[in-house]
Amino acid sequence: MAAREFDYIIVGAGSAGCAMANRLSEDRDVSVLLLEAGGDDHSIFIHMPSALSYPMANPRYTWMYESEPEPFMDNRRIHCPRGKVIGGSSSINGMAYVRGNAMDYEAWSRAPGMEEWSYAQCLPYFKKAETRAIGGDSYRGDSGPLNVSTGACKNPLYRAFIDAGEQAGYPFTKDMNGYQQEGLGPMDMTTHKGRRWSTAMAYLRPALQRKNLTLHKHSVATRILFEDGERKPQAVGVEYLQKGRPHSARARSEVILCGGAINSPQLLMLSGVGDPDALAALDIGLVAPLRGVGQNLHDHLETYVQYRCKEPITLYSAVGMLAKLKIGIQWLFTGTGLGATNHFESGGFIRSDAGVLHPDLQYHFLPMAVRYDGNSPATCHGFQAHVGPMRPTSRGELTLKSANPLEPPRILFNYMGTEQDRKEMRAAIRLTREIFAQSAFDRFRDEELSPGAQVQTDDEIDAHIRQSAETAYHPAGTCRMGTDPMAVTDGQGRVHGVRGLRVVDASLMPQIVSGNLNAPTIMMAEKLADAVRGRTSLPLSDAPYYVHPKWQTHQR
Repeated sequence: MAAREFDYIIVGAGSAGCAMANRLSEDRDVSVLLLEAGGDDHSIFIHMPSALSYPMANPRYTWMYESEPEPFMDNRRIHCPRGKVIGGSSSINGMAYVRGNAMDYEAWSRAPGMEEWSYAQCLPYFKKAETRAIGGDSYRGDSGPLNVSTGACKNPLYRAFIDAGEQAGYPFTKDMNGYQQEGLGPMDMTTHKGRRWSTAMAYLRPALQRKNLTLHKHSVATRILFEDGERKPQAVGVEYLQKGRPHSARARSEVILCGGAINSPQLLMLSGVGDPDALAALDIGLVAPLRGVGQNLHDHLETYVQYRCKEPITLYSAVGMLAKLKIGIQWLFTGTGLGATNHFESGGFIRSDAGVLHPDLQYHFLPMAVRYDGNSPATCHGFQAHVGPMRPTSRGELTLKSANPLEPPRILFNYMGTEQDRKEMRAAIRLTREIFAQSAFDRFRDEELSPGAQVQTDDEIDAHIRQSAETAYHPAGTCRMGTDPMAVTDGQGRVHGVRGLRVVDASLMPQIVSGNLNAPTIMMAEKLADAVRGRTSLPLSDAPYYVHPKWQTHQR
């Protein structure tokens, strides 16, 4: 059977892929094929915000990746789940809506070939994507497909965290996605009427009403097809397995990879785009020599600072089966209650030291003492702050184990591989302890559960991090934009050395942003969709952003 032809083939129906599919299919004379390795998101555990740990641990919805033994983490293998379902990781993540700091994008734009990624150029696309429940302003959107709500902070522990931050000398920020990221305040989440608002809900489902968008689920891309071009190889299609059966499709205009920081570089290498020596060792024919494919891998690492709570007001009251049943019934019929939130309702950003230009530590506060991935059940009433460095200097790599597209790649992050990262993590624990020591927590704070009062010296903190820190699930950078010899793509995501092939996902980031990656990835897709369509970019924003007036000499 002859391969079907489309104008665009998008690989991956995740955070970027759903947004790209929606925007490209707005042009009715354009045909789009969207390939997704997973299936539908028809699960109560996906749509109920408080059930977020369940899909993340379910191989039906997740690529159950894990790293190689991490040499600076006591050789532990670190869990690295990636979404394998429509909506991708936006269907299994913690739903935190965080854009990063304005100065992240300013730093991007100073690199050669990246001039169009300044904050003034990115902010309009954040706004285009968003509808904020409490309304828009110069920073926030009010008519986009992605619904965003703000934590209600009804539990007094949320407010105590914010108050303790102010008592410790940090500012209150009413909107960490607005003018001022620095400080502590309420957090935003991608929920709508008490339900997860993934990109499948926001972008894909509305677009599937159009006849020019075709979605193939359970379809694993195995190779990009190339033909000789006038000057460079031309990407002309994709081979894929749909429920195990081989298929192919051809692209008249572009193949667009939206598989994320793990799957996109893997597919490039499987298709002959990568390090020539590594590809030759696996008998993969060379299409384009790009040694940077799979390099520059980095991620956010986080640890927990946990305390026992004196008062029985934490989420520990909700861990019993009967309590969970009541929460589920209330959520199912009303979309309200404890099931309708991700419980990350307050948090913030601070700087680890004087001389740091903008925040390099992030907080998610939780009124419960438990691991994010659900692997360590709560044993008592407690509360915690997730905290970790936002701009790690450690770098790892992603490489192929074999030429078999169904074999997971080799993933090595080299977490905590630099003294700078270790220094920032030590500061994270000490500064967090100082916040929890403020009077706002006096009525709640009991013994420190983790790291524990016995962990004090640099060596003791380093050992604790090696033994217990975990990923924040933000891999990035493996197909980074730029013009230098290790760059994989240009400033519009087009793969160097070939034609008709683009990457649009978090792998493009030259440096990970200071915050969660879902909102920035959607912004990037919105921005690059205009580039693919040949549209003029949205007008620049003139909204200012906050810089601590004494950042050079003051930590707070």
